[in-house]
Amino acid sequence: MLSKPDSALIIVGHGSTLNPDSSAPTFDHAESIIQRGIFGEVHCAFWKEEPSLRQVLDCVESEDVYVVPNFISEGYFTRTVIPRELGLDGPVTRIGRHTVKYCEPVGSHEKMTELLLARAAAIAPGVPPEKTTLFIVGHGTNLNDNSALAAKREVERIAAMGRYGEVLSAYMEEPPLIADWATLASQLNVVVVPFFIADGLHSYEDIPVLLGIASESPGAASAGGASVFAGNPYSLRGRTLFYASSIGTEHGFAEVILDQVAAFDSVK
Repeated sequence: MLSKPDSALIIVGHGSTLNPDSSAPTFDHAESIIQRGIFGEVHCAFWKEEPSLRQVLDCVESEDVYVVPNFISEGYFTRTVIPRELGLDGPVTRIGRHTVKYCEPVGSHEKMTELLLARAAAIAPGVPPEKTTLFIVGHGTNLNDNSALAAKREVERIAAMGRYGEVLSAYMEEPPLIADWATLASQLNVVVVPFFIADGLHSYEDIPVLLGIASESPGAASAGGASVFAGNPYSLRGRTLFYASSIGTEHGFAEVILDQVAAFDSVK
């Protein structure tokens, strides 16, 4: 069992100056880990809100520090932004009195498959998976080739299990587009799981509009945003559609964060 009373853990999230829900999962997972008493200290840090990446090491007393990015994909933020803001030059960096150990992001962990399956089953209880199309939805972008890789990887893993009638990846900003879900899906039941860390602009607003379950943006900060999940199931375009909240809100992410620390130690 992981035990690091002389070490600190920093969980890094994106954060947002506009959406208070953006940082909520990171704080929730941190609190879960604090309650277990594994680390001497547990801190959160963000790119777009306080406490900032550039300030967080000043708050850490422990010399030994693990940093785990609470990000789905390994790309611009995990390879460029976080190392730059923290002053990292490799997997292990000495910064002042701290020895900082930079772990892999949560989204690269093999448990993502298990968490996605659990979320899909929970949102559509009693619905036979063999008669269901499961969509894993990512952002997608032409500017970063890594943006869609995590979703594609999970689709391949789940499809290989043969549980679902169909498993597809779809994106907001690159083909195949989630807006075309009704054309893409071959099954009468459709389950949509956003492959994002937090609920907010994309899961509350953008994707519901693209799916057709919301006619206009309800506002991520409003109670109307979360109401899209309460409307399940949706009868739409001759299908029964179930829409889940973002995968990063799963409680199991705390275990993934701890696993990434253990994985770092196993290869040091």
